[in-house]
Amino acid sequence: MPFSIRRASLAGLGALLALAVAPATLAIAQETAPAETPAPAPVDPEAVVATINGQPITEADLKIAEDDLDQQFSRLPPEQRRAAALSATIEIRLMAAEAQAKGLDKTPDFQRRMTFLQERALHSAVVDAEVSKKITDEDVRARYDKEMADTPPVNEVKARHILVKTKEEAEAVIKELDGGAKFEDVAKEKSSDGSAAQGGDLGYFGPGQMVPEFEKAAFALEVGAYSKEPVQSQFGFHVIKVEDKRAKQPPAFDQVKDQVRSLLLRDKYFELVKSLRTSAKIDVADPELKKAVDAMAQ
Repeated sequence: MPFSIRRASLAGLGALLALAVAPATLAIAQETAPAETPAPAPVDPEAVVATINGQPITEADLKIAEDDLDQQFSRLPPEQRRAAALSATIEIRLMAAEAQAKGLDKTPDFQRRMTFLQERALHSAVVDAEVSKKITDEDVRARYDKEMADTPPVNEVKARHILVKTKEEAEAVIKELDGGAKFEDVAKEKSSDGSAAQGGDLGYFGPGQMVPEFEKAAFALEVGAYSKEPVQSQFGFHVIKVEDKRAKQPPAFDQVKDQVRSLLLRDKYFELVKSLRTSAKIDVADPELKKAVDAMAQ
């Protein structure tokens, strides 16, 4: 497909990112993981993997480290991920013991940070228990069906085009076509677009995918017809032929079920937040800050 006349489209979903600082060990453990890895065998969470000064590190401790540092470990093969998680846990515990020995855990700043980290962990726990685990496969399917039912049908056009620099060249192309020349042959010979080698074939496209002038002209043509006047856009002059029109097929459930689940997660999360805010007494001292916070909560 040519890049010239297609309009770029962006779509995305928002996400909350937790900030994690990994120990220095991780910096030297960056290797590309294989495309597929076997599932690990079940393990006893209480099994002791290692000890530090007599204190155990269990399989459960190791799992917590892997989950918390998932972004840093994501490119590692399973065997390196396990070793990196253990090495990170050892570093963290040694540094934590050193901090306690120096009394760093008693400072007001540290106590505030610990309170925040505990509250953030509890936030994640309630989201997992009250939001994530309460969304069923049936909920996801029902939301998909609703979105499909609420989405108005969209028509698509299958077209070819010939792109030239001047209006005169486009008029000469139209004259050739009027004389019986085959559209694909003229496109291969004279079009300056990247689709020329395919006879100007652009495939199917819907509203918003082409520059406005091109889209308007293409959707106005009948199937089998070509434009009798040059169509000017920022890229030059087009002669367009429409080969087919159809209703755009919606994405299959399996293709979008993860995105639909994300929509449900988002909606249920904000429902919970709104409920908790409504029942809470929240005072913000600065009027301007309160206004900004209230606006974000809407």
